[in-house]
Amino acid sequence: GILQHPDGTVLKQLQPPPRGPREQEFYNKVYDSACCDSILLELREYLPKYFGVWSPPTAPNDTYLKLEDVTRKFNKPCIMDVKIGQKSYDPYASAEKIQQQVSKYPLMEEIGFLVLGMRVYHVSSDSYETQNQHYGRSLTKETVQDGISKFFHNGYCLRKDAIAASIQKIKKILEWFEGQKQLNFYASSLLFVYEGSCQATTVRLSDVTLAEKRGVPKGLLSGGDILEYNNNIRVINSTENGKIEASVSKGLSKFYALHKKAYSKRHHSQLSLKVENLEQGNVWKSSTCITQEHLNGNVIPQLEKVFCHMPAETKESATVEVRMIDFAHVFPSNTKDEGYIYGLKNLITVLQSILDN
Repeated sequence: GILQHPDGTVLKQLQPPPRGPREQEFYNKVYDSACCDSILLELREYLPKYFGVWSPPTAPNDTYLKLEDVTRKFNKPCIMDVKIGQKSYDPYASAEKIQQQVSKYPLMEEIGFLVLGMRVYHVSSDSYETQNQHYGRSLTKETVQDGISKFFHNGYCLRKDAIAASIQKIKKILEWFEGQKQLNFYASSLLFVYEGSCQATTVRLSDVTLAEKRGVPKGLLSGGDILEYNNNIRVINSTENGKIEASVSKGLSKFYALHKKAYSKRHHSQLSLKVENLEQGNVWKSSTCITQEHLNGNVIPQLEKVFCHMPAETKESATVEVRMIDFAHVFPSNTKDEGYIYGLKNLITVLQSILDN
């Protein structure tokens, strides 16, 4: 399970030998302060930051890897864990272990990846939809594209901006793999995180220039108030008598589920959102109106509709993270990691098909 430290990092309990020590050794090697290997130094860009190991005062024999919380900067983080590679077992696995892993998802060798779970924020209902590993294992060659597209659909629209940004980040990781022959990765994953809520954080309604920068058509916002939209509440568990009160996740459906819904104070006033004489290429027709006589916070869902339905070319680039995680089965090598490369390329192909179609 994943715990959260009061300082905002996350704690991953060290697995039993040999997996746990192997993962710790991997992080120690990559983040060694004396490291001057350009391959490993570049690899840091694609991992969560590593802050060494940690043990609770009440249980000094329990060891945790202390890692960056990749979701911390997001208001409504949408999270997906995808295992990469054609094999989910390492070269030293027993015949029994190999059979066990292959039987879990026989298509792994052909598809090159497996969706382990996802958690998607739906703007329309202000709630999360979760899917566990059984969902991922049910996907076939014919349904995997639709299955992954579910992660990028927020209840109103397909987040093509997030898909495009994800593809670019995967390509950077692929470039790294194409250029290294030091390490092979088995049963390792990519963690995808993108911002599920509207990109507007603070919109000055009287400032047309700012509205245009935000991708808002001229005339959409009117009035003289400042709308503050800030749900970025960092959830840091409290300490009591030296003990850490933290939630233990029992699957990706609860992975990083420490970002709780909370609302900051908002300035309320009368506001009329009007779309006037938009160009035909836009998603609204002329004179479409959204009016809120009494806001009571309801303008937020309206603005989220506005920003989610903006044409892709006018939206801000999506806030997206794609990081490599889970390194209990990383081994030295003198060849390219063809299985991982195959999985990355296939995943890019699927995401590009979602984007194009």
